[in-house]
Amino acid sequence: MWILFAIGSALFAGATSVLAKCGIKKTDSTVATAVRTVVVLAMSFVMVLIVGSLGGIRDISAKAWVFLILSGIATGASWLCYFRALQFGDINKVVPIDKSSTILTLLLAFIVLGEPITWLKSVCVVLIAAGTYMMIERKKNDEKKETRRSWIVYAVLSAVFAALTSILGKIGISGVESNLGTMIRTAVVLIMSWLMVFVTGKTSSLRGISGKELGFICLSGVATGGSWLCYYKALRDGLASVVVPIDKLSILVTIAFSYFVFREKLSRKALIGLVLIVAGTLLMLVKV
Repeated sequence: MWILFAIGSALFAGATSVLAKCGIKKTDSTVATAVRTVVVLAMSFVMVLIVGSLGGIRDISAKAWVFLILSGIATGASWLCYFRALQFGDINKVVPIDKSSTILTLLLAFIVLGEPITWLKSVCVVLIAAGTYMMIERKKNDEKKETRRSWIVYAVLSAVFAALTSILGKIGISGVESNLGTMIRTAVVLIMSWLMVFVTGKTSSLRGISGKELGFICLSGVATGGSWLCYYKALRDGLASVVVPIDKLSILVTIAFSYFVFREKLSRKALIGLVLIVAGTLLMLVKV
């Protein structure tokens, strides 16, 4: 059953990137992150009320609290970096880098959680790394955007923090009802993202958000909430080294949407890279 939740997480996550991209054409990415987090927290809270797990907050151990909070901080950092990269870079380039967090997650799962790395998973790492490199190829129109090449740095940081999120979340969610754990983590992200809005002096940007972009930002929050609820349910019951790769297959959904919505096309080289990433991801699900 946890595999089905992981697949659901991938579908929602794939839609999130495209919806968010539509919502940050003119809206600052930090402000958009803060707004959409409100939607995610609302969804998480409703789910906690539905399953009746709110009372379980009193039974959460100190260790679980620490790791849930750390996971929330890592998530907040990943989001801020990811949507900053998404604002300036093409979806077809940003998403593959972000999804490469699978590699670091595998290493951390081995070191921290003791999950084994087989020879097959090692091959998968090579395939994903090679595919990611091929998908972030330099295009001619990038020369005109050289001043905004910093999106690459933000995309890489997003991947690093995303990997930390998975491991910290796996530890923190142990013994905690998944919806309740998601709500706590989201609350941390909310505090962190709004602090960033105030610290960077971007509160005035809130009034400038158009109704259309606000709608897309809220929809991306709904998609994110759905993805998170499925993801942490799967992460609590399954192996992090399997759940994370399935979740990363959201790249297929994102690439498909980016083609139909933004007309972003893949070159032959990038298409081969996508095939390598998907192949490496699917092979991770094979038990040896």
